[in-house]
Amino acid sequence: MDWQTMGNFAIATTMGVSAIGVVYGMYISAVTAIGAAKRRFKENKRAPMMMLTFIGFPLTELIYGYIVMQQMLAVEVTAANAARFVAFALLAGFIMCFVGILQGKIGAAACDALCETDQGVALYIAGLGITETVALFAMVFTITSF
Repeated sequence: MDWQTMGNFAIATTMGVSAIGVVYGMYISAVTAIGAAKRRFKENKRAPMMMLTFIGFPLTELIYGYIVMQQMLAVEVTAANAARFVAFALLAGFIMCFVGILQGKIGAAACDALCETDQGVALYIAGLGITETVALFAMVFTITSF
């Protein structure tokens, strides 16, 4: 396997692994949102549409994975930079994956709390946003490392 092929595999893995985290994170928050909405419907109350925001929050990790992938495609992988290239690509993908999963868990808690109290939206979004910062840092540090 030549260096460029190994680099392309690592790049594709960045996007793929981040996508796994996105899907799983959205699954976690969507299942909780459905349960919370069901409780509201049983009480003859509307479910807050803000829950859709909490469910979709992990999607940004997929965008970051795509941006990293596009930036890394422009780099020529050589014997001198192959190990660093692959390490950054894989670490960025896994960081974005875990952030997506954690945002799903935070989004799930936010959906549950919002349906119970009808309060705290700004706090829930702040929690999701702080977590988002980790993925942004991973993207920026990866892109600027080459």
